[in-house]
Amino acid sequence: MLEGNAERSVEATLGQLRVLDGPAPAQTPVPLTLEDLYRQHRMRLVRLAILLVDEPATAEDVVQEAFTGLHRNWGRLRDAAAAVGYLRTAVVNGSRSVLRRRKTAREYVPPHAVNARSAESLAMLSSEHQAVVSALSKLPPRQREVLVLRYYGGLSEAEISEAAGISKGTVKSTASRALEALQKAMQAPQ
Repeated sequence: MLEGNAERSVEATLGQLRVLDGPAPAQTPVPLTLEDLYRQHRMRLVRLAILLVDEPATAEDVVQEAFTGLHRNWGRLRDAAAAVGYLRTAVVNGSRSVLRRRKTAREYVPPHAVNARSAESLAMLSSEHQAVVSALSKLPPRQREVLVLRYYGGLSEAEISEAAGISKGTVKSTASRALEALQKAMQAPQ
């Protein structure tokens, strides 16, 4: 019972939209140009895409991509009648892609921010230690990595070299430059 009501509601609503759009353009025996197809079918395809993706701007983009794809493949088209079917299929597939990307974006959980510290951890540090942490965050990533692995991780130069994928000599020079930069950053007025 409910399924029949839903089907009738959908049929009535979409039928009304179809009436508002006007009759579908009749197939003409004269081969259509891409411009003719665009003029005759663009709005109908946009409405189709809006029904599928629920956003007018995104629907416009999907239809534009469909026409762009048709333009790229115009020379390989069997006949002009196939163009409308190609466009309709391209709009449906483009809409599916949009919906997949949306779903993926909704499910994405960003990784834990590397530089994020809890308020409690900073509050527990003395002002001098807070200055070091602040200056450390201003170093280039490799210098920061080397110092953190060395002083926080307690790793040797060989272990840092392996962990960071750099030579032991690079570890030494990077650590030296990082300590100089850290000292300058801490002496600079805040």
